[in-house]
Amino acid sequence: MSAAAIHISPEPRYLAERSSPEDDHYVFAYTITITNRGDEGVTLISRRWLITDANGKRVEVEGSGVVGEQPTIAAGDEYSYTSGVSLETPVGVMEGFYTLRRDDGSEFEAPIPAFRLALPNLIN
Repeated sequence: MSAAAIHISPEPRYLAERSSPEDDHYVFAYTITITNRGDEGVTLISRRWLITDANGKRVEVEGSGVVGEQPTIAAGDEYSYTSGVSLETPVGVMEGFYTLRRDDGSEFEAPIPAFRLALPNLIN
């Protein structure tokens, strides 16, 4: 199985109630759905994010699993989780990859498509 069999769909949203723009603190939640279109199960081992804000500040985040889990995603199944990030600007971009393990123990990387974090109605 290749990374092409793994489909990753991000859905970001701004959390106004947890943000304080006057303090340059903008909080976003994002829900990621990982769909396994392959013919064997995979286990999500780790993640690596590159988060860039509108000032060009770049932060890399690496860790095992997601939200404290290392889920196994069966062939034809999907897994969703929600997490969050805070920025110092009202706009930013996240991208990265997941490291997944096949049933035979071999690993591969599945790219997470870049997605924009932005206040609603800020960018058309």
